[in-house]
Amino acid sequence: MNSSDAKRVLETALICAPQPLSVRELGVLFDGEVSPDTLKMLLADLQTEWTGRGVELVQVATGWRFQSRPEMRPFLDRLHPEKPPKYTRAAMETLAIIAYRQPVTRGDMEDIRGVTINSLILKQLEDRGWIEVIGHRETVGRPALFATTRQFLDDLGLSSLDQLPPLDSSEVQESALGRLDFDALPAAPSTTADEEGGLFQLPPEENPPESATPANSQDTHETGDAPQPE
Repeated sequence: MNSSDAKRVLETALICAPQPLSVRELGVLFDGEVSPDTLKMLLADLQTEWTGRGVELVQVATGWRFQSRPEMRPFLDRLHPEKPPKYTRAAMETLAIIAYRQPVTRGDMEDIRGVTINSLILKQLEDRGWIEVIGHRETVGRPALFATTRQFLDDLGLSSLDQLPPLDSSEVQESALGRLDFDALPAAPSTTADEEGGLFQLPPEENPPESATPANSQDTHETGDAPQPE
């Protein structure tokens, strides 16, 4: 099989796939006759060939996928005009702490935020597939250690945590995470929009900063903006 035919096979598989495909999975298409290095070269060629189109080929944490370019989002949103679910500032801060300080326990997060974290916030992020428990700290009570998932990276279009915005010493995690272009999330992980209107976006929290909340208070108000079921 020549390179032109191989790229056509890769292109078809990636466009039709509902999830990103790894190089190993793509190798199955050719029954192992095409080496991983050759596959990566062909994928790079495909990326170049799709330059300038409304869809791009990108590499994320779990593999390769076609997705709409950020500038196409306003047009694609017209197909699904419903408002995306919102996340509270507390949820965003918690997610940012996990992303930048992982692995962390709930106690670590509460020490950084200065308030008690409602367990529903962690469940909300777990249900979204953005965080998970990866182990337990060997200390009294063996508290769970939380970390972000590959789904978190995929939804942001990142291939690794190294691509997160750098964290300045004077900057809180939530502010750094806010510099990621959540509004530019692809309308769907492939060229065909899904039935639920694509990925979530995280708009800025409208509530006032919680820095003035006493350290011994409970974030009971943080559950009011839970996202609607997908």
